[in-house]
This record gives sequence, C-alpha cells and structure tokens, in this order.
Amino acid sequence: MVPRYLSPSLLLAGALVLPGCARAAGTATTADAGKVVVACGATEEWCAAMTSAFTAATGIKSEFVRLSSGETLARIQAARSDPEFDVWHGGPADGYAAAAARGLLDKYVSPNAAAIPGRYKAADGTWTGVYVGVLGFCSNTKVLAEKRLQAPESWQGLLDPALKQDVGMAHPSTSGTAYTTLWTQVTLHGGNVDQALAYMKRLHPNVLQYSKSGVSPAQQVARGEVGVSVVFSHDCVATREQGFPDLRVTFPAEGTGYEVGGVALIKGAHDPVSAKKYIDWALTPAAQEIGPSVRSYQVPTNPRAKRSDKSADLAALKLIDYDTTAAGEHKLELTRRFDSEIAKAPKS
Repeated sequence: MVPRYLSPSLLLAGALVLPGCARAAGTATTADAGKVVVACGATEEWCAAMTSAFTAATGIKSEFVRLSSGETLARIQAARSDPEFDVWHGGPADGYAAAAARGLLDKYVSPNAAAIPGRYKAADGTWTGVYVGVLGFCSNTKVLAEKRLQAPESWQGLLDPALKQDVGMAHPSTSGTAYTTLWTQVTLHGGNVDQALAYMKRLHPNVLQYSKSGVSPAQQVARGEVGVSVVFSHDCVATREQGFPDLRVTFPAEGTGYEVGGVALIKGAHDPVSAKKYIDWALTPAAQEIGPSVRSYQVPTNPRAKRSDKSADLAALKLIDYDTTAAGEHKLELTRRFDSEIAKAPKS
C-alpha cells in the first residue's frame, strides 16, 4: 500500500473505517442519518482526502473503506440485502458496469453530471466518471540498465524473454488496473478473447507474481523487485515522488487502455439523501482538484477542473476504444478464465 502523507488533522476530519467495520447489519432506517459510508477504490490517501473534504464542505459525516475493484464488487454483492456502503467512489468503471448488470446500483443522474462528457458516464445514470487514468509501463531504469535493457515501449516488448519474472502486475480478479490491462488486450485483438488470453499466457513467465492491488506493482518496481510494472501512469508518477527518481513512465505504441474512475449510488443505501449529496459534490471541479494534493494525478472528468501538469496528456497518447460496458459484462467470465488458464499455470 502507498505510504500515508496526510496529517492527523486531515484524517480526523472524516472518519477512517477499517475493512469489515463499515456498518453493522440490521441498522437500516427509513430516515437518512446524515452520514455516508463510501467503498473507495483509489489510494487510501485519496479516499481520506475526499471524504474529509466532503465532510468539511457539507457537515455530513463520512467514512470509507479502501477496497480494490474486485473486492468492492464482491462485498456489495454479498451484502445486497443489507448494504454496508452507500456510495462507491473511485476505481475503473467496468466494475461499476458489472455491478449495474447485477442490479447492485441505483440510477442517479446528478444535476452536476451534465458537465461530464458523455463518454465518461453511463447513459442510464448508474455511474458517472470522476477521473481518467491511463495504463502505462513503470520502469526502474537503474534495474533495467544493469541488465542492458531499455524501458519497454510496446506490449510486444513486454514479452522479451530477458524480462523473465521481471514484470509486476496485479490479478484482474481483484484489481481494476489489471482488468483494464486484460480488456485492453481484448480490444487490441479485435475483440477476440482467446487471442487476448493467449497474449497474457505468453506474458505469464515474465510476471513475478500477481498482486492483489493495482498499486502494488509500482511499489515492486520502486524497490527493485522487478524491472517494469504495468500500472496506471499516475501511480508511477506518485511513487517516483516518494523518493524513487529512477522510475520512468512509457506508453505502449500499439495503443493503451484507460480507466474512467466512477462514483455511484449503491442500491438499497441506508442513507440515500446523503449519498446523493456526496455524488453531487464528487462531480464538482473543487472535488476533482483535490487529487494532486495527495499525489493522485488522474485527469479530472469535469472540464472546468484544473488538470495537473503531472497528469497524462490524453491528447498526446494513442488510446484504444475502451468499451466500459462490454468490459463490465465480460468481467466475471474473463477473470475466471484468467485465473484457471493463466494465473494457476506453471511458468516455463
């Protein structure tokens, strides 16, 4: 997990909830309690900053649990009869699409959603985008130089046998980052799932291990455990700022995928009025400009929000046509196949 940067005063502004301690079952009430519990899919620092700022701006108490995308989906599914969360905030929107397909989200079109471009929100109002993050390669140039290797600049370059067990990547069943990687391969292979999985199988011997969280591979490469990792580029930039100047971001020439970090109202939320206020706030420029203060350099979706010069320049990159809805619909099938056909396979 990324080290904490927040001051004690900021952490106290919004209560930090540990996993498993969000809301006891059986506490549903007919009235909104003026409190919101958030399942948060970004870094812990970002989650704390967001909930703290919301409480400061509105006076509504807020709590969060930091979970990866797959964990969030599983927790919401398991507690669907008595939800432990009111809002899902952060993490790739294909997870939200998967949740919506299972009837786990309530439709809510915030008045502030009108400012968000159509490509960054669900047409039916089940989720709305709050940021964009781009997949890239995070390389430790010092480690690679010792092996006389350059930072990879293509997906094919990542298959180099010289990178055997030298690539960091998360598992797509738990990590939204890794699932974005997997769906990127599906897209690059013209929608052919078998060919996409064949690429991942070829990559498998080069992967040291499949971590639980999408941020972990950036830490692996920073510590020199691997030479390169597949992460969202903003996570590499943030890790470099923690005192690892040898880290370098490159983007694959064939094209790269991206996440639309979402926000959504969980079906059956105990405090839906406060939850909707949280969603309204999350779509404002002020909320979306908080990220860089805690080294989260995603691109804001609200055009009026200021973009950090450390964020990826979307216009300068070759982005694939990432179909969030299709990615969400195929998430369960693809992650199951990845686990059985690739992750559990021996490494030659």
